[in-house]
Amino acid sequence: MKTEKYAEITGWGKCVPPAIMTNEDLATFLDTSDEWIRSRTGIGERRISHVGTSELATVAARNALAAADLDPRDLDLIIVGTCTADEIIPNVASKVQKNIGATGAAAFDTNAACSSFFYAMHFATAGIRTGMHKNVLIIGAERLSRVLDWTKRESAVLFGDGAGAMVLQASDEESGLLSSKISCDSDARDVLALDFGLSFDRFNFDGLMPFNFEGQEIFKRAVKGMSAAVEHVFAETGLTMNDVDALIPHQANKRLIDFLAKMCKVPEGKTMLNIQKYGNTSSATLPIAFTEAIETGLVKPGDTIVSAVFGGGLTCGAGIIKWGKRVTPLKDNQMTLPGNGQSALDLVLPLHKGATEAWAKRES
Repeated sequence: MKTEKYAEITGWGKCVPPAIMTNEDLATFLDTSDEWIRSRTGIGERRISHVGTSELATVAARNALAAADLDPRDLDLIIVGTCTADEIIPNVASKVQKNIGATGAAAFDTNAACSSFFYAMHFATAGIRTGMHKNVLIIGAERLSRVLDWTKRESAVLFGDGAGAMVLQASDEESGLLSSKISCDSDARDVLALDFGLSFDRFNFDGLMPFNFEGQEIFKRAVKGMSAAVEHVFAETGLTMNDVDALIPHQANKRLIDFLAKMCKVPEGKTMLNIQKYGNTSSATLPIAFTEAIETGLVKPGDTIVSAVFGGGLTCGAGIIKWGKRVTPLKDNQMTLPGNGQSALDLVLPLHKGATEAWAKRES
């Protein structure tokens, strides 16, 4: 008789750039303050990367593989979730494959904005549970600092750079993503949009990448979408709120995280919160949060975890994850990204200056 397979999470790791941009740093060139940002978002600081998305993804990947003690040549699939790829072609996943020596792995990117990593987990789990794959590396990686308009307070204060990764492996033990629901509310896709790509006029490009971010509408639809997805996975598994040991959500806004915690009846001490350190790193928030939840002891062997995400598109997802028996990495997974001597302000101020000059030319 065929044994049912599960996609156990055996490896985890992150990469956060060394350059820290505080709220006080932002106030030196934007009309804002630490109090204004914290009271609306819960963010105190964020990281700014001096390297591309693929390099961030590579460090996170190596840490996840070390935690699993898995030879990269044993991987059969790599999925990178990102909306800030280094280039249109080739994809980020192929660069990671080359960097880590995963010669036998297929590799592709997925872009569901902030939901990208969870989308990758959903499809990687399906691939393992159907027997199509055995060892899958999934990564969420973003370098949002390079696409933000640093003259716009409403969006510039929200985002940061980083990457996180997981290794999923076929297992006979009931573990990993037990139920998931993903969706897309495309009627409102334009309320969160970055107008850049093949739609822009490259012959008249002035360096500006308009970022439409309608915060109130996004929040309203995020609440509706994530609530429905969470209710779906509870109904599908037959579990109740009493079965939940931890909540690890997308780190977009503290008010949204607080709403989810209240909905899932999860005490504050059982909700993973690290938005204050990194801001919204889009697809990277979930794997970074999982890694830190394990490192801090929030996640314990056998725990039942609820996750929920929301992103541009408008994409949405939620899942129930059963953690396996191990919360200790098999090998050291604390590789970090070396700095280059530049501070976060060193990296951002030229971007702010460029955007300021571009807006002045456009409006003249």
